[in-house]
Amino acid sequence: MFCQLDSASNIATISASERDLRDVFKHNSAAHKNAVENNEEPKPGKYLFSYVPALGYTLQTGFAGILSGNAAFYNGAAPDQKISSISTSFTYSQYEQSIVPLIINIWTKNNKINFITDCRFIQYPSDIYGLGVRGLILAPDSNANTGYTINFSGLKFHQTVMFSVAKNVYAGVGYFYDQFWNIEAIDSLRRNVARVLTNKLGTNELASGPTLRFLYDSRTNQINPDKGWYYNMVYRSSLKSLGSDANWSSLLVDMRTYTHFPENSKNILAFWGLGWTTMSKKSPPYLLLPSTGWDDQYNSGRGYIQGRYRGRDMFYIENEYRFGISRNGLLGGVVFANFQYFSSDLSKEFNNVKGGYGLGIRIKLNKYSGTNLAIDYGFGEKDSRGFFVNLGEVF
Repeated sequence: MFCQLDSASNIATISASERDLRDVFKHNSAAHKNAVENNEEPKPGKYLFSYVPALGYTLQTGFAGILSGNAAFYNGAAPDQKISSISTSFTYSQYEQSIVPLIINIWTKNNKINFITDCRFIQYPSDIYGLGVRGLILAPDSNANTGYTINFSGLKFHQTVMFSVAKNVYAGVGYFYDQFWNIEAIDSLRRNVARVLTNKLGTNELASGPTLRFLYDSRTNQINPDKGWYYNMVYRSSLKSLGSDANWSSLLVDMRTYTHFPENSKNILAFWGLGWTTMSKKSPPYLLLPSTGWDDQYNSGRGYIQGRYRGRDMFYIENEYRFGISRNGLLGGVVFANFQYFSSDLSKEFNNVKGGYGLGIRIKLNKYSGTNLAIDYGFGEKDSRGFFVNLGEVF
C-alpha cells in the first residue's frame, strides 16, 4: 500500500553536488523557483508546504492516482527539535478503491510532548483468504488459499499523546477507533456461498478502546533513516462499554534498526521486526486480525497481496539493503527479503513461514528531507508477485 511520510528530525546536510527530481527540471524557471521554495529547510516559525501528484501501483489496488500534500514546521529552535508535520492525500485506484488519510505528528517545544493522529477513510474492494471453499471459517482447512472478494467502507481514528521520560524515550496513552460497514461479497459466487460468507463476516465491525504506548526512537531522520533504533510497543484494548462488538486486546511490538554497511559508506542495511499478537481469549473481528499488509503503513509482506495471510498472531521480519546508483544521489537501489508467520486458527496452511524477496529503485524527490519515490518488484510463494510503489521508504 502507499505509505505516509513520517515526520523527520535533523534534516540531513547535503552537498552541492546532490540532486533530486526537481533539479532535473531546473531549466523551467518557474518550476525551479518552486523547487527551491519547497526544498528550503524549514526553520522555527516557518511553514514548509509541498504537494506531490503521483501514479502508484500495488497488487491490492492496481494502478492508482495519488495527490499528496504536506506541511512541515518546527515548534522550537533547539538543535535537536523534531519537525512536526501534517500530511494528507487522496488515492483512487483502477479497482474503484478510495483512500483518504490524515496523518498529524506534532512535537511541542524541546520535544516534551508528541501528539500523533492517524485518521483514514477507505472504500475498499479487497481479497480475503482462509475461509475455505464453502466460505466456512469453521472448516478452515478446506482450500484456505481460495480468495474471495468483498467490498466495505472503513474508518480508522487512532489518537495518541506521548510524554518524554528520557532522551528519545516516550510513554503515553491513546484511543483507537476502527469501524467497517457495508461489508458484502461481490464475487460471482453461488448464492449459498455468498450468504454463508456474509453471515460469518457480518455487515459491520467496530472496535473502540484505550491504548498504552511506549516508544524509543534514536533515528536522526524518520523519513529516510540512515542510523539509529526505533522500538514501538502498543497495547490495545477493545471494550463493549465503548461501543465495540466484543471485548478483546492485542499487543503490537515494532522494532527497526539501521546501520551503514560498509561502515564508512552511505549504503544502509535496515532491519524490521514486527510482532502482532492477540492477548485475549476473544479474537478481534476478521478484518482487524493481524494480517499481511495491514500494519499501520500497509507495507508488510512485499511480494504478497494485502490480506493474503491472517490470524490471531503474526510474526514478521524483513531485511533491506539500500545503496546508491548515481553519484549525485538522484538514483538508488534496494534488495530485500521478508518472512511472515501466522497462527493456525484460520488455517494450518498459514502456520508455515512464508518468504518474499525482491529489488527496487529509489528516485530522490526531496534531497533536503531524503524523501524517495520507491518502486519495488516483489516475489512471494505460489506465483505471487508484483510491483509495490510508495512515497517514502517502506520502513
